[in-house]
Amino acid sequence: MWPWVAVLFISAAAACACYWARAAAEALWLRPRRLERHFARQGVKGPGYSFFVGSSVELVRLMLDAASRPMAPQDSHHVVPRVLPFYHRWRQLYGPKHLIWFGTKARLTISEPELIREVLVTRAEHFDRYEAHPLICQFEGYGLSNLHGDPWARHRRVLAPAFHSENLKPLVPFVADTVRRMLDKLADCADANGGETEVDVAEWFPRVPQEAITYATFGGSRRRGKSYDDGRAVFRLQDELAGLAADAHSKVYIPGYRFLPFRRNLRVWHLVREIRRSLASFVTDLQKKDDKADEDGGAGGMRDLMSFMAPAMTADEIIEECKNFFFAGKETLSSLLTWATVALAMHPEWQDRARQEVLDVVGPHGHGLPTKDHLPRLKTVGMIVSETLRLYPPAVAMIRTAKRDVELGGCVVPAGTELLIPILAVHHDQALWGADATEFNPARFGDDQPRRQHQMAFMPFGGGARICIGQNLALMEAKVALAVVLQRFAFRLSPAYVHAPRVLMILNPQHGAPVIFRPL
Repeated sequence: MWPWVAVLFISAAAACACYWARAAAEALWLRPRRLERHFARQGVKGPGYSFFVGSSVELVRLMLDAASRPMAPQDSHHVVPRVLPFYHRWRQLYGPKHLIWFGTKARLTISEPELIREVLVTRAEHFDRYEAHPLICQFEGYGLSNLHGDPWARHRRVLAPAFHSENLKPLVPFVADTVRRMLDKLADCADANGGETEVDVAEWFPRVPQEAITYATFGGSRRRGKSYDDGRAVFRLQDELAGLAADAHSKVYIPGYRFLPFRRNLRVWHLVREIRRSLASFVTDLQKKDDKADEDGGAGGMRDLMSFMAPAMTADEIIEECKNFFFAGKETLSSLLTWATVALAMHPEWQDRARQEVLDVVGPHGHGLPTKDHLPRLKTVGMIVSETLRLYPPAVAMIRTAKRDVELGGCVVPAGTELLIPILAVHHDQALWGADATEFNPARFGDDQPRRQHQMAFMPFGGGARICIGQNLALMEAKVALAVVLQRFAFRLSPAYVHAPRVLMILNPQHGAPVIFRPL
């Protein structure tokens, strides 16, 4: 009897081993090779698939090589070869539509605006946001950025009124006063240093979105004190988690690795728990109280985000959305303000022009801060913000996934294929923007300029139904912050500045952005 049991056990084990070996061969070699041949028959080529790692080894090599050298010349805005060196290289070799591999995942790169419009707008029902690395999702939160289908649609409906420009207008004086207080300290430093002071604006500007987002989330509530402090605590924890998430973002995802008790994973688990605990403390308090102030709106008539979320979402949903606001809002605006300041320091003629506009519209320092009524008249400042977003978009690329087999630009794209849209490269395309596409020229966004470029040639906040819900907030904050700075200071790049844009989830300066400020 026992020999037969042994035979059955061995047979079952062998069958299981064969099944898993076949499944591994299918996932790691057979399917990628079939996809590669499928696209090659349609004229789409690329760097080729390598077992398990895909194109990642070559991609990382190109990224590291580009990051090892600063821009040359230092005032150049031709940043695509440095920020997206793999795209720059492979487009030269294989054309604007080419196939790359991120591990075993096929990514079809498309940069033609008409194809991008199909993916994001006219045939968006065939595509979905791709599944990000689990650590990225933990960091960003399972809110609007990472939800799909009906849950995403419900959250979008709940939150859209909170981000309407009319609801955000009362935030203008708060942002202006935040920047004023920051500049007061800068002026004191300048006085102590003989009339000038140097500051790394990449580290200095994050306070603006931190204060604004914390206020926009909790500011209209009578519970502001405790919740406001909790919001600041979350930012401190997320700063550390951001570094760990960015590191994971640059590597091939290995299923199950994040559950192993390595030192790095232990730290991630601790940070995630602490962020959740901080957020949960005031969400629980919120749901226990019926605060009439939340329904009536806060100071100046602004309703904070919590008042929109509380009646329609569970505690877990609110926590995830708060994580999403804190990441996206802070990183996007910090990047925009940093690069706008760098660009204006590089181009003093535009700095002078923008400052004169601010002085004409708002008045000199001491005559008041920008208000919501001033913003529509700050047209040059708005043009500078748009040109900065064109040359230095915070998100340099986006990815969508084909939900089913779909024809795109004469090519059949199999279900599950990821589509990489290189936003930065589209923004620098001379065919779309002209021979000066890599130059800083805010005038291209002037009211008197014809709109010759395609609808999808400019998409710093994405496009289609999933366009960034916070774009009105980011644009308002940027215009106010720049106007307050221009009203009070002149600035130039420090001799220590090294022009080296790089992407770690968000576009930022690799070696910081030291700028010298001089009070007017």
